[in-house]
Amino acid sequence: MTSISLRSTDPTRSRVDVIVIAVAKNGKGLTALAPGDQVAAAFGRRFAPTLSTLGFEGKAGEVARLPSAGVVKSPLVIAVGVGEEASVTTESLRRAAGVGVRAIHNAASAAFALPTADGADVQAVCEGLLLGGYDFADYRSDNDDDRVSNVVVLTDLARSAAAQQAVAAASTVADAVNLTRDWTNMPGADLTPARFAELTEALELPERVKVTVWDESRLRKEGCGGILGVGQGSSNPPRLVRLAYKPKKAGLHLALVGKGITYDSGGLSLKTHSGLMSMKCDMAGAAAAICATWAIASLELPIQVTCFAAMAENMVSGSAIRPGDVLTVRGGTTVEVHNTDAEGRLVLADGLVLATEAKPDLIIDVATLTGPCIVALGKRTAGVMSNDEALRDAIPAAALRAGEPMWPLPIPEEMKPKVHSSSIADLRQHNPDPVGGALFAAAFLREFVGDHRWAHLDIAGPAFNDSDAYGYTPKGGTGASVRTLIRLAREFADDS
Repeated sequence: MTSISLRSTDPTRSRVDVIVIAVAKNGKGLTALAPGDQVAAAFGRRFAPTLSTLGFEGKAGEVARLPSAGVVKSPLVIAVGVGEEASVTTESLRRAAGVGVRAIHNAASAAFALPTADGADVQAVCEGLLLGGYDFADYRSDNDDDRVSNVVVLTDLARSAAAQQAVAAASTVADAVNLTRDWTNMPGADLTPARFAELTEALELPERVKVTVWDESRLRKEGCGGILGVGQGSSNPPRLVRLAYKPKKAGLHLALVGKGITYDSGGLSLKTHSGLMSMKCDMAGAAAAICATWAIASLELPIQVTCFAAMAENMVSGSAIRPGDVLTVRGGTTVEVHNTDAEGRLVLADGLVLATEAKPDLIIDVATLTGPCIVALGKRTAGVMSNDEALRDAIPAAALRAGEPMWPLPIPEEMKPKVHSSSIADLRQHNPDPVGGALFAAAFLREFVGDHRWAHLDIAGPAFNDSDAYGYTPKGGTGASVRTLIRLAREFADDS
């Protein structure tokens, strides 16, 4: 566990094992950004040439290690590139902190001398440290944790209340993201629907948060045919978890709905071997919704949140649903199944109907829903679709402020008749055409929200990183959308 403190110490006098500074590019070459410029000044004229000799160009994410040779109190200086000086943003600082903390090895203490003009910068740097230092080692027998334990953020704002609040907020946000990562990284054999529900119940939640769990018997009694249908092929029965947070003087009422497929084999529409390997991550939407609710309540934001996490395991067996079967979703809508690997929309249908019954002002669902969204936007950008254009555009803007790439996508008119094209049921579950799959899925979900303002976040790409770590993003579960949901809640609270 990394602890963070704030100090206004001159970075050249900071007695730590490592000091991290930000270095940018400009028309004159390389320049260290304040307060790290004091470290560069201590090295003198040889600072920039030495970095250049090491092949360091100041590009975002680059790292160079410089023994200090006594010119500063710290024996090692780590320079982290942040790109063009004129283009450095709060997100640049968050990423630089993440890169910097991952570059530290075998050190007990470190100081980060990155620019912090205000509380937002302080929070970004602290978030980057806590997110970048994440490591999922629960299943390693030789777990040798060499993460730095004590970190000092050097800033002139160290004694201000805003900076102290920023550190506390960063810790809460990072805890929520990192717990989402933990759950997403757990093998499907261990994170079954029942276990997922138990872990949610075991959270140290604020008093104003109430948790309710529906087992398979209650789901059957409540008519949740989508969740039951997807889960009927597994020996691990489904669950639905509801979290309700209602503070005093709550403004807007936000409903969150998360897809919690703890393992997705594709069912009888079986996935390929390569497609199966990361399907433990198909519950990332539910994890994000739960952990965001936890953080919103911990931050005591004056906004009411009702969260529904639909949990099931999609497996192959003699009792699994078949293409051609008809399921009855809560509320009575019937759905003809065409592809059992499009199961997420079936569990979300029940969750969305339950969300409407809570009578919120706004519904947001989060799901690792479609491969076509990855084709459209890549692996690092989530898609945003909505029945409200203003909301569809507002969410990516808030996500940008939170540091998460999202992009608005339409729900074209031609999708509605496709969703209604079943010859035997009210709705067809899967797109009849090979293109536009993400848009069809959103159009299908829209059928279950009635007249409520609603947005759908397709995080199929960014929820799981199967390549090398970058910035503050680790390999494996990323915690995608948690920071955006918290940011939206804060902005909704400020506006209400």
